[in-house]
Amino acid sequence: MLEGKIRESISKSSTKALRKDGYLIANIYGKGVQNIHCAFKSNDFIRMVKNKTTLVFPVKVDGKTLDVVIQEYQKDPVTSEILHIDLMLAQKGVVAKYKIPVKAFGTPVGLKNKGVLMYSKKRIAVQASPENLPNSYDLDVSKLDVGDSILVRDLPEIQNVKIVEKSSVAVVGVIKAK
Repeated sequence: MLEGKIRESISKSSTKALRKDGYLIANIYGKGVQNIHCAFKSNDFIRMVKNKTTLVFPVKVDGKTLDVVIQEYQKDPVTSEILHIDLMLAQKGVVAKYKIPVKAFGTPVGLKNKGVLMYSKKRIAVQASPENLPNSYDLDVSKLDVGDSILVRDLPEIQNVKIVEKSSVAVVGVIKAK
């Protein structure tokens, strides 16, 4: 389990000192809960995120175990190093907005016809409680030809999960290569 420490000071100088020591700055927030300013060892956090199998994962801060979801992160534009993470508490029974990743499987027919598979949306915004969250939207793209796409309205419906995106937005499609 990933362990973090509480940040006593949220000043710029203390943040820089933590980053220099290899920590990743994070904020944990939730509905009706006081914000928690904390820091995690950067390498441990990245290893944990890469190896997690579900959207919701546990972290331990100040002796308390919290179930969280990555809501947003900030990267350095030059080094691509992660600077800051926003984690949202996954409170049981509380409906909130989450971003679910999209995964495509299969080889599109359009790739043989000089097409390229292109993701228009890598994550889909949904409203649900954490116990109803899918880990990802798995889309079969094997029938897509050049010019075809899968729209938000074509996504499989999951009970108690409401998609917040516009229904006419493309998620994944095959475009003609130049």
